[in-house]
Amino acid sequence: MAAISQTTPQTTAAAAPPKGRRDANTKKLARMGWGFSAPALIIIAAVTIFPILYSVAMSLSNVNVNANGFSLNGFTTSNYSLLIHSSLWRGALIFTIGYTVFTVVIELVIGTLIALVLERLVAGRGWMMALLLIPWSMITVINAELWDYIYEPTYGVLLYLTGWSNVLGSAWPARIAMSVADIWKTTPFVAIIVLAGLVMLPHDVYEAAEMDGASGWYTFWKITLPLLRPTIALAVMFRVLQAFGLFDLPYVLTGGGPGNATTSLAVLGFDAIFKNLAFGPGAAVATTSALLVLLGCLLTLRVFRAQVGKEGD
Repeated sequence: MAAISQTTPQTTAAAAPPKGRRDANTKKLARMGWGFSAPALIIIAAVTIFPILYSVAMSLSNVNVNANGFSLNGFTTSNYSLLIHSSLWRGALIFTIGYTVFTVVIELVIGTLIALVLERLVAGRGWMMALLLIPWSMITVINAELWDYIYEPTYGVLLYLTGWSNVLGSAWPARIAMSVADIWKTTPFVAIIVLAGLVMLPHDVYEAAEMDGASGWYTFWKITLPLLRPTIALAVMFRVLQAFGLFDLPYVLTGGGPGNATTSLAVLGFDAIFKNLAFGPGAAVATTSALLVLLGCLLTLRVFRAQVGKEGD
């Protein structure tokens, strides 16, 4: 047995391939991986990366529109200067930021509460999750049409139940009504993400807290919420990306009105490019929106400190 134990490491070392061969095999596998990934990467570059880069180039160019299309002529920053001095762009920016903050905060609070209830359910959790996913699975345009019927000033459900009419005819009621429609649809999405984080939390921590006599409120604030920071950060990032690109809901439900009260940056960019044929300013709107979304995601990661290994700090 001693002889066997002494020769085993030598046999193992002798069986291992030489370092040069291992490096060659690693490079071969890497080339195969890139080869298999190449078609998907090419498609992503064609439908995502190239349009983004072209939009940035368009926003920094003089765009001439004619009967044959449009052309980019020369570098300029006038498109961004036009945005900065445009009250319409500033109004759309303020509305989009306010709408994003308001809806995401409300959805996060309600979604977390729903997730906490679902996490404690023993029977019927699957059915409840299925019911929750019905609003989220609904196409945004269909969701907008549904709420448009509810808010309809002549025969709408809201008029029948409360007597309120023409909710979408005033600025603040229209903003709140649109926010309600968005919260109804996307809160289940936040709840499902938070629930996934809850079921992954270690149970021994809660057992120790219970043995120490910690109250439920103390356990939530000192244990559950800190451990959920990465999950919450993920949910917030997804919702910021979706809410800041708001287009379908105001376009169908309010058309950006009354006036420009519910005109988001996406609607403003659409109107500039496809209605006014102002390709340069429209591309500048899209570029600034993308930069603001990126800034918002980085800020979210900073606030929640969701980096790997820091969720327990």
